[in-house]
Amino acid sequence: MALIDILLKVFKDPNIRKINKIMPIVDRINELEEEFSKLSDEELKAKTAEFKEILSKRPTSSDIKQDRILEKQALDEILPEAFATVREAGKRVLNLRHFDVQLIGGIFLHEGHIAEMRTGEGKTLVATLPAYLNALTGKGVHVVTVNDYLAKRDRDWMGRIYEFLGLTVGVILSSGEYNSYESKKQAYRCDITYGTNNEFGFDYLRDNMATNMEALVQRPYNYAIIDEVDSILIDEARTPLIISGRLEKSAQTYQVMAQIAPILQKDIHYEVDEKNKNIIFTEEGVIKAEQLLKVDELFDVKTQYAHYLLQALKAKELFIRDTDYVVKDNQVMIVDEFTGRIMEGRRWSEGLHQAIEAKEGVKIQDETQTLASITFQNLFRLYPKLSGMTGTAMTEEAEFGKIYNLQVTQIPTNKEDKRINYPDVIYKTKEKKYEFVAQEIAQMTKLGRPTLVGTISIEKSEYLSKLLKKMGIKHNVLNAKHHEKEAYIIAQAGRLGAVTIATNMAGRGTDILLGGNAEYLAKEEGKGIIETCL
Repeated sequence: MALIDILLKVFKDPNIRKINKIMPIVDRINELEEEFSKLSDEELKAKTAEFKEILSKRPTSSDIKQDRILEKQALDEILPEAFATVREAGKRVLNLRHFDVQLIGGIFLHEGHIAEMRTGEGKTLVATLPAYLNALTGKGVHVVTVNDYLAKRDRDWMGRIYEFLGLTVGVILSSGEYNSYESKKQAYRCDITYGTNNEFGFDYLRDNMATNMEALVQRPYNYAIIDEVDSILIDEARTPLIISGRLEKSAQTYQVMAQIAPILQKDIHYEVDEKNKNIIFTEEGVIKAEQLLKVDELFDVKTQYAHYLLQALKAKELFIRDTDYVVKDNQVMIVDEFTGRIMEGRRWSEGLHQAIEAKEGVKIQDETQTLASITFQNLFRLYPKLSGMTGTAMTEEAEFGKIYNLQVTQIPTNKEDKRINYPDVIYKTKEKKYEFVAQEIAQMTKLGRPTLVGTISIEKSEYLSKLLKKMGIKHNVLNAKHHEKEAYIIAQAGRLGAVTIATNMAGRGTDILLGGNAEYLAKEEGKGIIETCL
């Protein structure tokens, strides 16, 4: 036996120790299951009022920190019964029973941990346990997802459990009926509110710009459960949310710079800092630019020509069409680098968007100035209590601990994992790589196996699509250009022999059922909107 195995056996894995410590709570919930299954619907619903009554009689303190501790102690006391209530409600309303490992995940979420759960282990259902428990305080719980589709789906799906138990559930979306002032105010007053990280952030900024208390939509933050927590708190942590106002400037200057930028040569007239997305002029570049512009001083603060030219060079070197943005309906639209989705209504600041519009030859819209801004890192640190779920958190455990004071706990799978993880295959050229991928897809299609191919950009997804078209392989392409049928395409990605090419926009919390989703297929065939690429 290896030394590491001996040490683990003697001292045990810290993760196993954490799980073993809370197993008596899981056992207690399981003991209550038979008793709760005998309750009538009315008796089960009455548990919510009973829990609230218990919490209303808890000891309180004028010290905020101490009061939080007392509140947590009171919640811990009712946790087994509250979780047993939610489990029973899940069985009756959704025909879904929380597994023991899901109870474990729910307990650690309540403890303010990040629960690392493998794909398909039911994180959406797990969130109902701590969300219900913490919503009993009446202070509100925010369940944060990465896109509007998932926020609406989870509110409509899991919301049935909360509503059955007498709690109110709301959702905030970036568009449609759920985006109005009244609907948002009502959603934030609910016991549990679903929404995206972007909308929670922008609503926070709007509230901070409000001129009176009546205009506020949010109430003081209490507890947030973040789905895909590594994406939001690590990958997008420093991404600023910005509310801008229009600042009229001449479009002609951007057009002039768009003509000059291609003349200047990389490494001669300027250097490119790709890591920090910056351009640095060389001495020769400054002289050349002044000659082309016919000015004596490129860095004159009155003309700001240096700033305009730098933005034009950034547009030329650092922002790539069909990767960082797409041109649609004669407009430059930003593609979210983390989800691959088009960011409707979002624009780059400081003239960068105008520089890209000039580069693409589309209408140049007015420049904007920043009125309010916050990063996701600062936004979510405002919550007194925070937890999250993801399939990959242990690799960022140090960052979670250092930045957010969050522990990461690995939750075991409900059944033994039988997946085979093959080693990486490396090719000399991208052409050879994609040829191999196409051949692999062809083999899988002959066997009838559904295949989902993930790509990092629109350009790569369309390159692979061309190869498959030449081979006569039917497939669907899902990227920021073709995202309207995302829910349908992903729902049917598990059909016999289906081939789906997607940027990383797809798959975030969407179930891919082997054999396809029969209910969705019937619904979509009724609408007559099914399309398959060939």
